[in-house]
Amino acid sequence: MNFTALDLTIFIGYCLLIILLGYIVSREKKGHIKDSNDYFLASKALPWWAVGASLIASNISAEQFIGMSGSGFALGLAISTYEWMAAATLIIVAIFFLPVYLKEGISTMPQFLLKRYDSRVRTVMAVFWLLVYVFVNLTSVLYLGALSLDTILGVPLGYGITGLAVFAMLYSIYGGLKAVAWTDVVQVFFLVVGGLATTYLALSMVGEGNVLSGFTTLLSEAPSHFKMIIQEGEMMIPDGSGGVRDAYLDLPGISVLIGGMWVINLNYWGFNQYITQRALAAKSLNEAQKGMVFAGFLKLLMPLIVVIPGIAAYVIVKEGMDVGFISSMTDPESGIIKSDRAYPTLLQLLPTGLKGLAFAALTAAIVSSLASMANSTSTIFTLDIYKNFFDENASEKKQVRVGRITAVLAFVIAAVVAPALRQLDQAFQYIQEYTGFISPGVFAIFVFGFFWKKTTANAALTAAALTIPLSTAFKFLTPGLPFIDRMGIVFLIISAVIIAVSLYEGKGKDHPKGIEITKDLFTTSTKFKIGATLIAGILAALYIVFW
Repeated sequence: MNFTALDLTIFIGYCLLIILLGYIVSREKKGHIKDSNDYFLASKALPWWAVGASLIASNISAEQFIGMSGSGFALGLAISTYEWMAAATLIIVAIFFLPVYLKEGISTMPQFLLKRYDSRVRTVMAVFWLLVYVFVNLTSVLYLGALSLDTILGVPLGYGITGLAVFAMLYSIYGGLKAVAWTDVVQVFFLVVGGLATTYLALSMVGEGNVLSGFTTLLSEAPSHFKMIIQEGEMMIPDGSGGVRDAYLDLPGISVLIGGMWVINLNYWGFNQYITQRALAAKSLNEAQKGMVFAGFLKLLMPLIVVIPGIAAYVIVKEGMDVGFISSMTDPESGIIKSDRAYPTLLQLLPTGLKGLAFAALTAAIVSSLASMANSTSTIFTLDIYKNFFDENASEKKQVRVGRITAVLAFVIAAVVAPALRQLDQAFQYIQEYTGFISPGVFAIFVFGFFWKKTTANAALTAAALTIPLSTAFKFLTPGLPFIDRMGIVFLIISAVIIAVSLYEGKGKDHPKGIEITKDLFTTSTKFKIGATLIAGILAALYIVFW
């Protein structure tokens, strides 16, 4: 990538701005010592717009910019279901889950499990989350980010992984969630503006200078890439090894609307520490709910930024519009066109100035997610593992120190493991599938814990113990079963087990730690209702148009 002085100035300016802002917001008033509430929950002072911006910056990362564009290249707009259904999910979480969390006064997801069940369930799930955050989430984001640096600038994978990890650590380790959340507001600006610039370029390239003509060309040249519901055998996509496989295995028809996709989304947005932590750090329930509506509107916009460029790249390759573009998308080792190279290749074609802005957007998406994941990893380890097993009376200062050390170690481990992911064609699908090994169990444990007072601790523990073995068994015994359907089936089995164990053990009586749910708990403001209704209407229109 030919970086001009202007591009370099914009990019370096962005990096310095983020590091400086992270330092400024992390400074404490004279005489105030940073405590665990400051470090892990940003002093519970975030306004709605900071909550919404931080939710999106934490969520949108290389897995969307690189991974989802790659899936857009391979199977089209249908991959947008992850983004659009997330908008609906945010509304559900804001209405039904957030009020309970704030009512119970919890700081971490494992802490909720301790209050609702017991320490065994809390510990098992804390370990699960730590493993997923480090070995799936942090690892994949580091890999995809480094892949983009390799494709765009020719930076070797190892150096890219190290550089991104160090950058994320520079502004997040000292300040904790406060530094992460407030810098996320700036990151989202770069992410949206820079992302839209890349979309504009991609459509202009296909439309020979005209954006609207470019979109029309996409619709005519790749009609199969504008279907939200894919039927079995309808579309074959690259398997990463030179062959093809059925796209139905990734997005199994109507199941994405009424099946396992809800397990993915509700688990991610409702019970995921590095997501819920932002809402828990809000000034109030009303601010948290408004922040989630704001995030919902941004999720509706995301496919325009991360999926449409991938579809444009597909048309460019299919029509042979640019030989250099095609060669850039080809993996130098295998000689195979790699879907995940679509977005980095597009970035190389941006004009001076926009190139630096778009690269800053991509980097913003990467490092903000890395910082969020590392901060939540340190939060869970410090509050749910360290304080529980190693030092119950740890001082506030020591908790902050342990949190910082944990975040550094998480980065180191992820950086060592990340290069192993270079075999993948669509890393986004890898993340969804392997996170999905524990999602059905987590979803069942929380939902029954929230809304069924008879659920016992042993039933929850059984669910936690079964989720990985059941998911693994279905993966290998039914290889033709789409992983989204597998997650739905495993959730139903685990739910049946929870009900059976709870009824047998509790003799039909309510569990002593059952949560008292009242109708007034779910009251929302007029502004929230208006925003939620608008999101629902837009979603209905999108699915009707692109069904």
